[in-house]
Order: sequence, then structure tokens, then C-alpha cells
Amino acid sequence: MRDNYLFTSESVSEGHPDKVADQISDAVVDLFLSRDPVARVACETMVTTQRIVLAGEVRANEGAFPSLAEIEQAARDTVRRIGYEQHGFHWQTADFACHLHGQSAHIAQGVDESGNKDEGAGDQGIMFGFACDETPDLMPATLYYSHRILEKMAADRHARVVDFLEPDAKSQVTLKFENGVPTGATALVVSTQHTKALSNDAGQKRLRDYVMTVFEEVLPSGWMPANQDHIYVNPTGLFEIGGPDGDAGLTGRKIIVDTYGGAAPHGGGAFSGKDPTKVDRSAAYISRYLAKNVVAAGLAKRCTIQLSYAIGIAEPLSLYVDTHGTGTVDEAKIEAVLPKLVRLTPKGIRTHLGMNKAIYQPTAAYGHFGRKADGDFFTWERTDLVDALKGELG
Repeated sequence: MRDNYLFTSESVSEGHPDKVADQISDAVVDLFLSRDPVARVACETMVTTQRIVLAGEVRANEGAFPSLAEIEQAARDTVRRIGYEQHGFHWQTADFACHLHGQSAHIAQGVDESGNKDEGAGDQGIMFGFACDETPDLMPATLYYSHRILEKMAADRHARVVDFLEPDAKSQVTLKFENGVPTGATALVVSTQHTKALSNDAGQKRLRDYVMTVFEEVLPSGWMPANQDHIYVNPTGLFEIGGPDGDAGLTGRKIIVDTYGGAAPHGGGAFSGKDPTKVDRSAAYISRYLAKNVVAAGLAKRCTIQLSYAIGIAEPLSLYVDTHGTGTVDEAKIEAVLPKLVRLTPKGIRTHLGMNKAIYQPTAAYGHFGRKADGDFFTWERTDLVDALKGELG
């Protein structure tokens, strides 16, 4: 790795069209899992002007299958919570269509347990987890602050601290790294949807002044860009038309925002809308969990972990650890120890992290990682393997 460089990550708000779609898809996952912990869900959502469309494959035990009305209500409740009550996209009046259908029997035969056969992976693929010591949550600093900026703005909008913000927004943070450590921002960007009240020069100044206070509150002291010209607030001008009315949204189009902001590899599979038998989700979560524990145990300052799976096969095909030259022990030794601490089959992952529960909608905005573990939620952010790793490798 280079010691001195600039690096950038972006985030998008809960009201971004793609994030609206992600949150609806995960609301459907939670609805099914709340009725049947072994339900199978692969739900895709498309949102556009006054329209919500669901498609995908589902399976649940008899008597646990939600009604069409309940699925529709879960979608509308999600849009209402986000805050869309606009002419071009309204939680109550948008057209709704559901094209969910039964899961393929050929997929089911590979995934389900039967006789001596262990439960297999729900798909093939590669999954990555990452952790670094740039923030207390062991996340890349550029993405961490991009998320925090939009979370602060959303909190102010919901609490009516300000009355001119609408749900759709994006942020971008560029940080300067010296000797591998982030030392300050060189450029900041926020584009946010706003009410008509700000559609004049005075309103745009009011918006910029507000966003500047958010930057000052979220970033560490002394981190603001030295050049004010490198702080961009709605650089294209007015932003009244936004959300699904301004741009169609689809599940799974913000996978870098969901993970590590470009600071680590990505296997390509989206998370939202998928039950935890899909290793796109569960194996990515366990990879983050393992990488975070490696860094938290002091075995490395940065750690990337890759897992790979074949559909219908329980055990991973490979486990790869890279500590990017920052490790205190050989990566091969870490690779040998991790499977002893957690069984890396789909069922083993879900059991270890308690994933067969309705816990997924909160993951679908502001990142799946770097969040606070709280009871059943974000269990993959725990650092409860630290002592075991130190005992084996410290």
C-alpha cells in the first residue's frame, strides 16, 4: 500500500431511489422471516414515478405465507417511514404490483437438508469481508464519514430540526492519507433534494450554511478542507425533483455503498432482498465478522477475507486472508484457525450469527457494516472472537 495518497468514498441516503428499493426488499425478507424462520426469499424491487414493483422467488411453510395485502403494506410502510409524500412518489397512492412466485424446486433440492446431506449454499460466488483500524468501528474512514453526514441530515429531517430537506441525498468524502493514516478532508460533496422554499439564491445559501454545520459536526476537528472551493453543495443547482420520481431505483445497485466504499474488493452479489441461505449475504457478513475480529485482536491493521462457495455445496471451496503487509502473524496460520472458531457452512454461519430473524431492514441504508451490534441486530459486528484468536495466534 502507498503511504501518502487521496481516497474517496460516497454514500447515499435512505431516500435515494436504489436505497428505497433495497429497504422495501428487506422489509419483505423480514416479513417472511417473522412468520417462518426458514423461509426462502429473493425479492427484487423497482421504484419509479408513482410505482412500486416487486419480483422474485419465495417459499414459506404452510400457514406462514404472508398475504398479498400484507406484502403491499410492508412496502408502503417502508416508503412512509422514509418520508415520501410527494406528488411524484407517495407511500399511500403509488401503484403497487407484486410478481413474487414460488422458489424453483431445482434450487430448493440443492439448498435443503435431506438425509445425510447438509444444507447447501443458495448460490455460487465469491464474498469478501474487510476491516481496518481507521475508525473505532474498524471501517474505512472515507465511507464512515460519508455515511455519518447523511445520517445526521436524515435525523434532522425526521426530527424537523430543518424543514427544507427532502429524503433523496448523496454525499462524497475525499480524505488525505499521510503515512497511511487519514489526516483531513480535501473535498466534500453533498447533493440533497430540497423543498421549493430553497429554490432561490437565498435558499441555496441557507442550504449550504446548514450542510456546512453538518460537516463541522461530523468530521473530526481540523479536518475541513483548507480550500472552501472544494466544498460542493448541490453543485448542479436546484434539486427539487428527486427520489423515484427523478430516477428509477432498483435493488442491489449500491453494493459499494453497502460495503467498504471501494476500499476493499467486492464479490459482486447484492445483499438486500435475500434470506440468509443466500451466501451472497451470509458469507459476506461472516467475512466481515472474521476480518473485524482479526483487526480487533491486534493481528493486523488491515484485513481482507475472501470466501467462495458452489451452489448446493455446504463447505466453502476456499478461504483466503490478506493482511496487506500489516499482520503480526502469517496469513496461512490465520486461515487455519478461523474455521476452527466458526463453521463456515451456510447453516453454521446463520447459527453463529443468529441470522434467521427479521433483522434486515435496518441494514439497507447507511451500510451493512460498521454499525453497532445491538441484541439480534448487526451480530456480525461483534468482536467476541478476540480472546480465542489471541489464544490461538497471539
